[in-house]
Amino acid sequence: MSHTTAAAPASERLHALDALRGGALVLGIVLHTAMSFVPVTPRIWFIQDTHPSLLLGLLTFTIHVFRMTTFFVMAGFFARMSLHRRGIRGFIRDRLQRIALPLVIAWPLLFAPMSLIAIWASHFPHGGWSRIWPPVLPNFPLTHLWFIYLLLELYVAMLVLRGALVWLDASGTRRAVIDRVFARIIRNPLAPLVLAIPICIAFCLDPQWGHSMEVRTPDRSLITNSQAWIGFGVAFGVGWLLHRQLDLLRLIERRWFPHLVLALVLILICFVLAGAMMSAPGAPQLPYSFATLRLVAAVLYAATIWMSTFAATGLALRFMSGFSPIRRYLADASYWLYLIHMPIVMVLQVALSQLDWPALMKFAIILVIAIPSMLASYHLLVRFTFIGVVLNGRRAVKRVLPQGGIAAA
Repeated sequence: MSHTTAAAPASERLHALDALRGGALVLGIVLHTAMSFVPVTPRIWFIQDTHPSLLLGLLTFTIHVFRMTTFFVMAGFFARMSLHRRGIRGFIRDRLQRIALPLVIAWPLLFAPMSLIAIWASHFPHGGWSRIWPPVLPNFPLTHLWFIYLLLELYVAMLVLRGALVWLDASGTRRAVIDRVFARIIRNPLAPLVLAIPICIAFCLDPQWGHSMEVRTPDRSLITNSQAWIGFGVAFGVGWLLHRQLDLLRLIERRWFPHLVLALVLILICFVLAGAMMSAPGAPQLPYSFATLRLVAAVLYAATIWMSTFAATGLALRFMSGFSPIRRYLADASYWLYLIHMPIVMVLQVALSQLDWPALMKFAIILVIAIPSMLASYHLLVRFTFIGVVLNGRRAVKRVLPQGGIAAA
């Protein structure tokens, strides 16, 4: 049986977590904007700017560490809430409308201009991408929409697992045991390290891991790799179980500061390790083997993922609880913004890539042009139209765009 806190505090925390979910999507736009400035060889983006930036490389690395794990924790949390509000049939209908339908419609509409922009980029030094079109299945360029595809898979897995558990555990005894074990883990100060164990094992078992320090995302195949299933599946499950015991959010909120400090320290260490790992295979007479470096990196990076996820969640609960019209608006807009941002960001990256301007200036220009224009498109074309109904559900009352500098946020 699940445990909950009083309605008002729970409602305040829902505002914070909804803002966190939207923030994770908006951070994806910031991440992709910074990718063209990452100073690595070989390049990791479809275009590499003529003015790379170590600072923007660190920003990219930092966001990449926690963003998607945090998003999938929130996805699991709100999935259980939606299931219990709508029932199984209502939940399936809602997910097909708000997740599956946007994937099917948005992918061809976005991939076509993205491909044309990549062809344009190929005419510049360090530009273009090497993906073959048409792909040979199961290879498929899901691009930045891979998270929607994985969400659909996790929903199916969750419904099957939940159905089996309810059938086998009609009395709720086993679920109560799961709740007690999970609560004991979360109450332990070492909870982020415990939750990091599965993805750490996945890193160690993947012989390719180490050439880039990340959870390998399933953006180029219809068959989701084991790292994504384990890393983001565990995150989804953590969010699901947190919704069963909302009082555990208090612990995460109270520990936001030590989690934040440890996360920042670990991010800096892992950033240095990532550079060492990229140079290690070709470096002569290292005092350590690449296998040793890879093991240390796997342990530390897995810990960093969960420490920073706990830090982000605690920060949101501590400072974003309570209703804010601006945060509510941005949370509503974030899904649309993330869906459409790639062609807009890509064309600006190519247009600015060869200019002899500082990297931070170009980065800021792209964001200042892209985000307000996308917010305007959301307000005019989405928020009060059938597109908004598909993405965010039906809106009862049309409200005026809140003041306070949303376009500059």
